[in-house]
Amino acid sequence: MSNENEKMSADVQDAEINLREETADAAPEVADHDRVAELAAQLAEAQAAVMYAQAETQNVRRRAEKEAQDARAYAATAFARDILSVSDNLSRALQAIPADLREDEKLKGLVVGLEATGREIDSVFARHGISKIVAIGEPLDPNRHQAMMEVPTADAEPGNVVQEIQTGYMIKDRLLRPALVGVAKKPD
Repeated sequence: MSNENEKMSADVQDAEINLREETADAAPEVADHDRVAELAAQLAEAQAAVMYAQAETQNVRRRAEKEAQDARAYAATAFARDILSVSDNLSRALQAIPADLREDEKLKGLVVGLEATGREIDSVFARHGISKIVAIGEPLDPNRHQAMMEVPTADAEPGNVVQEIQTGYMIKDRLLRPALVGVAKKPD
């Protein structure tokens, strides 16, 4: 039954097309109307294609601008990560100088110079959007802190950072290096 209905429908469509063609030969305005309708459909299709192409072009441009902006903002990430170890070593060197040697007139100039160098490194970091991560007293944030140990204490809420082993840094809104921390836990 279904095949017969399909065959009849196809026959009706063929008859309509043949009638239209025969009528178009006798009446040129019908042919003109059909041609105008066909051209209008092609125009609408072309306009839609142009609109989609323009939207895609705009999306590609935005994506390229974002990638270029990110490349400029984060180009120095690898270099900054390497310089962090220099800053860490300078800080450790300053902390290792005993108080009595800090007051010694022979070494005082050296200590002042090392401290000035540390301040300059911090200033350069700030100019390039590199900032220290605040860790002590904050709840552990796995996106910024790396827990190295648990410290039993009643002085802090469990899960809060109570010790900083190594300072962490951000470059603008991205993690440059996580802070290595000790996290409070309930005493036994």
